[in-house]
Amino acid sequence: MKIEKETRVGDLATKYPLATRVLHRHGIDFCCGGGTSQEEACQKRELDLQMVLNEISETAGEKDGPQQRWDQSPLEDLIDHILVTYHAPLREELPRLEAMARKVNAVHGDRAPDVLPELASVFSDLRNELEQHMLKEEQILFPLIRRGDGFMASGPVQVMEHEHESAGQALQRLRELTNGYIVPDGACNTWRALWHGLAALEESLHQHIHLENNILFPRALKLGAA
Repeated sequence: MKIEKETRVGDLATKYPLATRVLHRHGIDFCCGGGTSQEEACQKRELDLQMVLNEISETAGEKDGPQQRWDQSPLEDLIDHILVTYHAPLREELPRLEAMARKVNAVHGDRAPDVLPELASVFSDLRNELEQHMLKEEQILFPLIRRGDGFMASGPVQVMEHEHESAGQALQRLRELTNGYIVPDGACNTWRALWHGLAALEESLHQHIHLENNILFPRALKLGAA
């Protein structure tokens, strides 16, 4: 399978779901930055383009059970998938991670004064933003799409995409503060669990935002314009 360097990373993640493993491993933004070409994304990350393309080709061709093509599924099914796979777990995980961030900062803040206080603050803001964001999707945008009123969704979609961008910036700051989620020497179990939890949250949110920005929203707007 040949993948062109001009292919947008969002399109790549949509057509070949397994390729997101490679994109995430190399820190390539395929959700908020889904409109960027593979060549531009590699240049930004100072990566060898051909190496990444080869990895994607190999991974995309792997057989790891049936891969759901959400770009070919009913929009109602995609919305249900987002609610069950991402929204519901987030509502449980966000308060758990915030409690750990506060605890680690309270107990060990003096060990990493340039990291832990800001991390706790950034995550608290991110939690509040995400919880409000999900409510707006569930109460306003998703019902519009389910009713087939995509022509009315342009404004709400713009708001959601802007909030996705804000969440992406917060995730990037958390990655910087944690040095790529490398657990520091001597970290306690809670500290370790927090780092692992934040890394898992980042990966999940990237998939979540990708499904909305690159598949759900464009398809809903296209149907609304038909």
